[in-house]
Amino acid sequence: MTAAGKRTLDRLICRMGVCSRRQAEAAIRQGRVQVNGRVVRDPQTWVDVVRDKVVLDGDAVRARAKEHWLLHKPVGYVTTAADEHGRETVYALLPKGLTWLAPVGRLDRDSSGLLLFTNDHDLALAILQPSGKLPKSYDVRIKDHPSAEDVRRLREGIELHDGMTLPAQVDEIERNDRSTVLRFVLTEGRNRQIRRMVMAIGSRVYTLHRTRIGPLELGDLPAGACRRLTDDELTALRASVSGFRPPAPKHPRAG
Repeated sequence: MTAAGKRTLDRLICRMGVCSRRQAEAAIRQGRVQVNGRVVRDPQTWVDVVRDKVVLDGDAVRARAKEHWLLHKPVGYVTTAADEHGRETVYALLPKGLTWLAPVGRLDRDSSGLLLFTNDHDLALAILQPSGKLPKSYDVRIKDHPSAEDVRRLREGIELHDGMTLPAQVDEIERNDRSTVLRFVLTEGRNRQIRRMVMAIGSRVYTLHRTRIGPLELGDLPAGACRRLTDDELTALRASVSGFRPPAPKHPRAG
């Protein structure tokens, strides 16, 4: 038995593309998972990927085919599977009958644009990991007109409550009497980062629309529509994060 063949039970179920890690933890604690015919309720139980038989709700856990979908998220939808306030979720826009998919990152309710879904755990982790610096592009309409100094601050970094932002590409692409559209290209993804950056220069965001993640472009996909990634897109996306290696699992010490 090799170290590489062992994972905690919750991670194993998640990496097989069956459900999220949180959902796996809940199922295990509810007694819905068996390992080699025995109910196991501890999500941190170590199992061997090859030798141990894991069953969820009576069905053997097997690796699901990898799915990769691109959605044009409209304003008004929340990026979650279920919402306690009864708001519409992005899952209502995905085709019925798909295997479990998770969003790769989020867009808040008031934002729109490109949202990627997959059950490819390692690829999602590679896209989200901070050291990868995968660029993401946003067209953002803000109040009034930023000064040259404001734009310089946005580009070079702004101090937020969770630290200084990384340098970003920020360019003006449109303006009218009351607002300006800036194109932001970021290599980090903090919670509501662009909105907070714009607030820091004394303005506010009217609209925020994500147009690109790495090599993936939203293009002319209508709002609310989704599609599978093409083979070329998937190849380009994997190449853009090819240097990433998922961290090895930490095993308990012997004895």
